[in-house]
Amino acid sequence: MTVLVPATRTRRHGWWWKALLVGLGLWAATIAVTAVTLNSNLVPTLILLGSFLVPFCVVLFAAERITGNVTGTEVMLAFVVGGLFGVLGATLLEVNLRPTAWTYLGVGFIEEFVKAVILVAIGFRVVPKNARQGALLGATVGAGFAAFESAGYAFNASLTPGGIDLVSILQTEVLRSILTPVGHVLWTAIVGAVLFGAAREKSRYRITFGVILALLGASLLHGLWDSMSGIASFLALLVTGNIDPLVRFGFLRPGSSEVVSALASTYYVVGLIIVSVIGMLALWLVVRRHRSRGQGPADDQPDGSHSYAL
Repeated sequence: MTVLVPATRTRRHGWWWKALLVGLGLWAATIAVTAVTLNSNLVPTLILLGSFLVPFCVVLFAAERITGNVTGTEVMLAFVVGGLFGVLGATLLEVNLRPTAWTYLGVGFIEEFVKAVILVAIGFRVVPKNARQGALLGATVGAGFAAFESAGYAFNASLTPGGIDLVSILQTEVLRSILTPVGHVLWTAIVGAVLFGAAREKSRYRITFGVILALLGASLLHGLWDSMSGIASFLALLVTGNIDPLVRFGFLRPGSSEVVSALASTYYVVGLIIVSVIGMLALWLVVRRHRSRGQGPADDQPDGSHSYAL
């Protein structure tokens, strides 16, 4: 039997870029007032505004594109509750990790696994389930995780022996805001796209080999992203021939420290770009593949409904 589910489409008003522009203005105003008055009471406002602005815009972007029986309230709950429980769950699981060469891969798997579990719970009653829906809802959960995590990093950056360091807060927030869409948002979107794309009759989850592969792939990208600083430093030492003197004598070859530092910075940026491109390409291929198989906007009925079999 085929059942028609009314689509709850939200008219696209471009709220995400409007909110981004307004938020940037408010963030700049908060920075200026804080710098002029040196009022430490504004620091929490600065941290929260800078950490949540870009993730919140991701949610607005998703909310105007998710269809089916998902309401705007449920999207916001996925962002807030999903992000909060994701950070708490990942922290509990990571507390006993020992520093090894594989630590970042372990962190990547734990955080992606926790976000995937939350996505499964939040999207359990979502219909229809297709790759596009999963990518958008996954991006929402990932944005929530990124927002709370960024707030923590910004808070840590503010704590120095000399008091609150406003410059460190701003540097942390700017960097993490720029990288948010190609970090947690992208990785969870990939998992969500494959998970929802594999759903039986667009309504029931199926744990397939593809779903497991997507989770492992997202975890690998996450681990590479987190370990890129170490990888970049190693490559810079290798290229400049500093591995042997560093291991044997504990210092770099004379006059090579600036070259090593410059190369490490270059490799770091290039490495993040490569990881981001791989992730975006993977997401595009997944959504395109499922769309070609009849999942996605093409599933919409002429009257604005969606059909799925029971």
